[in-house]
Amino acid sequence: MSMRIDLRDAMFSEREQPLLTWGAFSVSTFRFDSGVAALRLSNARGEIIMLPFQGQQVWRARFDGRELTMRSMFDEPRQTQTYLENYGAFMIHCGLTGLGAPGPTDTHPLHGELPNAPFQSAWLDIDAGRESVTVAGSFQHIVAFSTNYRATVETTLAATDALLDISIRVENLKATPMDLMYLGHANFKPVDHGVLHYSADHTPQTVRVRQSIPSHVTPKPGYVEFLAELAEDPTGHHLLRPGLGFDPEVVFEIDMTADTDGFAHALQEHPDGTADYVRCRPDQAPLCTRWICRTPDQDGLGIAFPATSGVEGYTTEKSKGRVAEVPGGETWQLDMQLGLLTPTETADMIARIDQINASQGTE
Repeated sequence: MSMRIDLRDAMFSEREQPLLTWGAFSVSTFRFDSGVAALRLSNARGEIIMLPFQGQQVWRARFDGRELTMRSMFDEPRQTQTYLENYGAFMIHCGLTGLGAPGPTDTHPLHGELPNAPFQSAWLDIDAGRESVTVAGSFQHIVAFSTNYRATVETTLAATDALLDISIRVENLKATPMDLMYLGHANFKPVDHGVLHYSADHTPQTVRVRQSIPSHVTPKPGYVEFLAELAEDPTGHHLLRPGLGFDPEVVFEIDMTADTDGFAHALQEHPDGTADYVRCRPDQAPLCTRWICRTPDQDGLGIAFPATSGVEGYTTEKSKGRVAEVPGGETWQLDMQLGLLTPTETADMIARIDQINASQGTE
């Protein structure tokens, strides 16, 4: 049995209101003081807070008593379409007509139009067979003479899971090809003495640190030298020792290795044995971006952002041949999984990652 519930703006008021109770699930709607509509979806392990009409962002994620989301300067979302004026969500969809910091000849905003896009429709899908609830929505973006696409985002939580299955499907509604750039910006909270494990060759050729400095970043003394050290030996960032110079940020571009099922895996192992985890498919998004920011005001870890290109802006990525093309009338899709692993699940996943790397001679 399955059921769909359409979400309307009028269903969201200042006071939190229950919308659905079903088995281990409860769903409620409310508005932040800023006026942004939010939906709280809880299961047996925890909860997520989503912004169904603003980018379909997962604003917060909390499971097994732990907040997974990065620490930012924003205690609530803001009504804006400007990327840095509403920053700090757990999961942000980035793109699609541009990505990363725009270069001198680019016209797209930072990370494109999708992060805070005004989704025209949103809904819940209840699946009794899977014992899951999906929060979904669609956004159509039209610019005369150039762009016409529909992006549909789905975020699924099962009854006893602490993992989210997230997908985005992009339909090119034009009869002519569409350039597409996408990045799944999942922002975990880093932990002192956390250890990063991921299925990839750990060489400078495969784990490449960005040494260019975008305009919104002001480097501190020693920052350029730290980047140079990581460029020579990227394994220097695998242990998140207190005091490492991720200020204001360090960005890596990683060629991930998939297992026999087509999935690449990455995690931050906590000292207590649990882990923050991301799974993606390199055949859908050939690059992974890693972002680490540890400052007095912001503490964030992008373990692995699945991406179709790098983050140097449309013109630069196009010149490198790294902008995807969706033929007229066709659809592109990306699927990822992210969330929390128990100690047992963490140990099993680290063993799996080690096996993938050993099979490639990269352990």
